[in-house]
Amino acid sequence: MDEPTTGLHLSDVDHLLTILNRLVIVIEHNLDIIRQADWVIDLGPEGGHKGGQVIFAGTPRQLSDAQGSLTGMYIGK
Repeated sequence: MDEPTTGLHLSDVDHLLTILNRLVIVIEHNLDIIRQADWVIDLGPEGGHKGGQVIFAGTPRQLSDAQGSLTGMYIGK
């Protein structure tokens, strides 16, 4: 699934989380979804040809302290 919250009403995100908890891999930029993950793999440092490197792998709590992770900067807010 790529960006499964696109076009969803905010009230539907809880329903989606129930479904996503059964999945193994989700590609998502929605911070609420990332915070619910058991494990995060952050790729970067940017998108496209400037990305593709593993910047971080670990829990969302650990991600908030990760050096060099743009996602980590926003997940702690």
